[in-house]
Amino acid sequence: MIHPTAIVDPSARVSDDVDIGPFCVIGPEVEIGDGTVIGPHVVLKGPTRLGKRNRIFQFASVGEDCQDKKYAGEPTRLEMGDDNVVREGVTLHRGTVQDKEATIIGSRNLFMAYAHVGHDCVIGDDCILANQATLAGHVTIGDHAILGGLSAIHQFCHIGTHAMCGGGSIITKDVPAYVIVNGNPAQTHGLNLVGLKRRGFSREALRALGEAYRTVYRQGLTMEQALERLANDFEGPEVATFLASLKDSQRGITR
Repeated sequence: MIHPTAIVDPSARVSDDVDIGPFCVIGPEVEIGDGTVIGPHVVLKGPTRLGKRNRIFQFASVGEDCQDKKYAGEPTRLEMGDDNVVREGVTLHRGTVQDKEATIIGSRNLFMAYAHVGHDCVIGDDCILANQATLAGHVTIGDHAILGGLSAIHQFCHIGTHAMCGGGSIITKDVPAYVIVNGNPAQTHGLNLVGLKRRGFSREALRALGEAYRTVYRQGLTMEQALERLANDFEGPEVATFLASLKDSQRGITR
C-alpha cells in the first residue's frame, strides 16, 4: 500500500491498511490511522497524529512548522480526528509553545483546495472550509461551521457552531453561533436558517433563536442588556449555546 517512490521515515507509525501514493514524504513522529489514503506528492511532518479514514489529496502539506516568527523549532504538534477530507494544496500547520502547543482538528471536516489552517487553531467536527479559506493563528471554529471560499479569519477570532461566513468575507470579530456573516468588513445577515433546517432543528428551536437574534441585533439594546434578557427570558439548549458564544467573546462580536 506504500508506493515505492514514497519516502517514509522508519520512526513513523503507519497502520497496515494505509495507502500512500507516489512521491510522498512522511517524516519522523508521524502517526497515520487505519484506512487513511494519502495521495501523491503529499508531505506530512511530525509530531503529527492522523486518525482513521482520512483522505489527503495531492500536494497537501500537513504538520509543517508554523509561520509565526516566534517559532524556534520547538516540538509542537498537529492532531486530526477521523474521516476528514483534505483537498489539493491545503496547508495545516502545527502549534506554538506560546499557546496550545498544538493545532487540533476534529472529525468529518472538509478542507477544499488551498485552504490554510494556521498554528494553534482548534476546529470542531463537520466543518467546511471552501477553496482558499484562510485561518490565521489561534482561531477557533465550532462544529458545523461553514467558511466560504476566499474568506479570511483574523487571529484569535471564534466562529460559533453552525455559523456561516460568506465567500470573500474578512472576519475580524467573533461570529456568534448560528449566525450568517458576509462582506469586508463582515456584517451579520441573520441566522443560518437553511443550514439549521437541513440539520433537523425544530420549529420551536428556530423560533426561539430568531427571537434571541432580534434581541441582540434589532432592539437597540446594549450588549449587557441583551445578555441579561437572553439569560432571563429565554429557555432551551439552542439559545443557551447562542448566549454562551456571546458571553465568551474576547474580541467582540460581528455587528
